[in-house]
Formats: sequence, C-alpha cells, structure tokens
Amino acid sequence: MLELSSEATTLSGILLLTAITVETGGIFLMRLARGDLPATPFQQSFARAGHGHAGMFITLGLITAVLTDATTLEGAAAWIARGGVPAAAILMPAGFFFSSMGKDRTTPNRLVWLIWLGALSLTAGLATLGIGLLTA
Repeated sequence: MLELSSEATTLSGILLLTAITVETGGIFLMRLARGDLPATPFQQSFARAGHGHAGMFITLGLITAVLTDATTLEGAAAWIARGGVPAAAILMPAGFFFSSMGKDRTTPNRLVWLIWLGALSLTAGLATLGIGLLTA
C-alpha cells in the first residue's frame, strides 16, 4: 500500500474539498450563460477562465502533492514543489475574478497582477518538482 506523507495527505484532502467550491462556481457560470446576471463579454470570458484554471490547477495540485513524496526534496524546495500549483489554483482564478469585477467593466483592473503571481507560483512549483523527480 502506498503511504503518503502527512503533508501530502493533508493537502490532498484540502484540495478535494476545495474542488466542491469550484463545482458550485459552475452555478455562477450557468447564471452568466443564461443572462441571469449582467456581465460584459470581457467579464464572461474572465469568469470562464477563472473557473477553468481553478479546476485544472486543483487537479494538477493533487498530482504534485503526491509526486513530491517520490522525491528527496526537503524544506523550502519540498514546500515549493508541493504548494506551488495549489497556490496558483488560488492566485490565478482570483486574478481573473477580481480584475473583472465592477459594473460594465471591459478591461481588467490592477488586480490582474494576481494572474502573473499565480503563473510565477505555478512555474516555480512545476520546475522544482520536475527537477526533484529527475534527480531522485
């Protein structure tokens, strides 16, 4: 039987429960698609992007949580490998959602920087884990 570290087990449990919130976010998207909520085409596209990135990164985060246990990474490197993708699952969608908030918005506000911060977190996590796996 595969034994996971307590870090992998805890993070995986959190990510699985977080997936429920992404699922309920689909209700919001359905309301947008039906026209029940006012939104510009820009806001609709950013809502779809935020929702899609959240779901995909949560799924990828589950994989990275488990794969980090297959490396010899320790300390900060293990933390980055295990947490980079889940952090991106928060930061990037937050950037899409928060930067498009506001009545009749057609361009992102300054909170769009969260998307770039999420991309940095994603890159750091994937690169650290990839190198950790190749050198294990």
